[in-house]
Amino acid sequence: MQATFIGVRHHSPACARLVGETIAALRPAHVLVEGPADMNDRIDELLLGHDLPIAVFSSYRDEERHHGSWAPFCEYSPEWVALRAGREAGAQVRFIDLPAWDEALAGRENRYADAEQRYAEAVDRLCQAFAVDNVDVLWDHLFEIEPASGIEERLAAYFDLLRGESEAGDGDRAREEYMARWVRAALRDAGERPVVVVTGGFHRPALLRLSAHDHEDEAGEWPPLPALPPEAVGGSFLVPYSFRRLDAFDGYQSGMPSPAYYQRLWEAGPARAADDLVAAVAGRLRERRQPASTADLIAARASAAGLATVRGHPHPARTDILDGLAAALVNDALDEPLPWSTRGRLRPGTHPVVVEMVAALSGARVGRLHPDTPLPPLVHTVTAELEREGFADGGPIALTLTDPDGLRRSRLLHRLRVLGFPGLTRHRGPATGIDPVLDEDWTLEEHEHRLPALIEAGAYGVTPEQAAAAAIAERAGRAGGDVGALAGALFDAALCGTTRLSDKVLRDLTLGVAAASDLGALGRLLGVLLALWRHDRLFGTAGNAALGTVIGAAHDRLLWLAEGIRGATADADPARLAAVVALRDTVVHAAVPLGLDRARPLGVMARIGADPGARPDLRGAAFGFGWALGAEADPERAVRGAGGPAALGDWLAGLFAVAREEVLHATGVLDLLDELVVGLGDEDFLIALPALRQAFAYFPPRERETIAGHVLARRGLPGPGRLLLRRPAADPMLLARAAALESRVDTVLAREGLLR
Repeated sequence: MQATFIGVRHHSPACARLVGETIAALRPAHVLVEGPADMNDRIDELLLGHDLPIAVFSSYRDEERHHGSWAPFCEYSPEWVALRAGREAGAQVRFIDLPAWDEALAGRENRYADAEQRYAEAVDRLCQAFAVDNVDVLWDHLFEIEPASGIEERLAAYFDLLRGESEAGDGDRAREEYMARWVRAALRDAGERPVVVVTGGFHRPALLRLSAHDHEDEAGEWPPLPALPPEAVGGSFLVPYSFRRLDAFDGYQSGMPSPAYYQRLWEAGPARAADDLVAAVAGRLRERRQPASTADLIAARASAAGLATVRGHPHPARTDILDGLAAALVNDALDEPLPWSTRGRLRPGTHPVVVEMVAALSGARVGRLHPDTPLPPLVHTVTAELEREGFADGGPIALTLTDPDGLRRSRLLHRLRVLGFPGLTRHRGPATGIDPVLDEDWTLEEHEHRLPALIEAGAYGVTPEQAAAAAIAERAGRAGGDVGALAGALFDAALCGTTRLSDKVLRDLTLGVAAASDLGALGRLLGVLLALWRHDRLFGTAGNAALGTVIGAAHDRLLWLAEGIRGATADADPARLAAVVALRDTVVHAAVPLGLDRARPLGVMARIGADPGARPDLRGAAFGFGWALGAEADPERAVRGAGGPAALGDWLAGLFAVAREEVLHATGVLDLLDELVVGLGDEDFLIALPALRQAFAYFPPRERETIAGHVLARRGLPGPGRLLLRRPAADPMLLARAAALESRVDTVLAREGLLR
């Protein structure tokens, strides 16, 4: 007996019907389904009685790679129908594809990702021949709306045509050879009874060829399951899925868009699905107070019926209805093409009515696992810890980090946040490792995707601490030379209380520092490293030798980058200035214990401060660096030499960022600044004002009040400095421009002898 091969498009109702009817008619000995073979001993678990959609989530993790993959099923998935119908027919049901962690599937997030990208040229030619926009419209035209008779032959011709013009990659060849071994074994075992094989249509032609001849060395053997590599961890669990995650318009890589529409097509056929589509769109629009009158809907139905007739459809197809609705309900010019004319996510700027139409077809259904479904240990651990800490009921959460109980509870919440725990939001708390924030405010709410998220996070570990540490290590590995991302990962590790850094994370940090080219981003990383290295009370990282090594490397790299930055007219950059502050703090707090050469940064900053080609903010920061560290300095001379109106404010921004306290306590510096600002002409003042405002923003409110009081005292005016700091009735820049305009008008009037 030969096998019956059914090539399908994943999540196609037409293919699902064909699969169910074929199995019921043949009552085969074996039903073989494209899917993860490592789930074969858990088919009973898969068929427990879940509310679909659900998915098999498979994970893999080793020192170098972490991979997660989903194989989703809904009621109209051909693979799901094959499993159910095979069991009902008394067949042995097996998955026959490689496990998701195998190299043949590396990089594929969805096992059932469409193969259209592999034969795009052939699909494009078919779309042109049938005058349709894309493969989804083509598929509906050929299979979903057409009569069911003859569909098996049409599907075979379709996939043979496409595969005949395409080359399979190494991964597909490995998968097809493995699946063919299962087919040959099933044929040997079945004897004269039928075998049904259900796979993606792309694989069908190859499996027909590979399964045609038995192999002597395989006699009597089922293919073995590939073993995990040494030191690797992997496994598969069932997770609830949702129609939104299945929808191509939301970024899903496989199958059909608009899952709620195809669910109705599966349940009631194309005519009823078309009517329900219009009703669903109208209901959603009216819920959101979008105009959708009865007359509009009548016009949409008439337009859809006309389009179906012109396009040769016995019933209005999905795009016939959508085009009809768009014609009746969208009266504005569209900035983006209608999304069903292309593939992929909705584009920014899509008309709001069109967005609601797409959402109505997507549906809000969320799957639910049967209560007897095994779950990864992390789900149970997190549930127990939430109950232990009193978080089971959710609500607002206020924590004090200096309290041991508050710190412990904060770490649990941060571990869940790092793992993407839905419904958890932090409103306030430490943000950089440098800011002195010692309290946190959170909100924890129920969320429909909490269980799927925890099951998927279970791939990282058994406990929240272990899982968060693995997730952060993966982030650090992906960051490469992005030192900003490295800083964020490192600070998250501190917030989670997982600061024992692995050799790989330290290697990633060191390589990232060595490759860094952004002074500001590297400065942020150094600031976080230094804060974690200095402060033990909250994070338990004081004096960490590994962090000290990375601090030294970042310090050296920053000095090299700073001296190479040029541009004498560039505006002040807060991130660049924060990097100089981090360098200053490193010299102050870490130079001696880490054995850093204090003379080197002072020499570099002295050269930058004296270099007329360096950026003004860096020159000011460089002077402030030496002044703050006790180097010999003449601040009044330095301020006078800062540059003209275009550079003065930027130079002062650098000075104030690095040596704010020195400016406040130095004799004569504030007087000189007052003198310079007062001496500016109207035009020069207008040029200098934006940068001056940015510079003085480095002083906190109390210190700005002190400066304002000093300005008043110089003029013999009584009263506190806050009188000068009251918000003006108009924007200062507007007032300055008005004053400059008046000055120019006065000049013209005086020149013409019209000024009295």
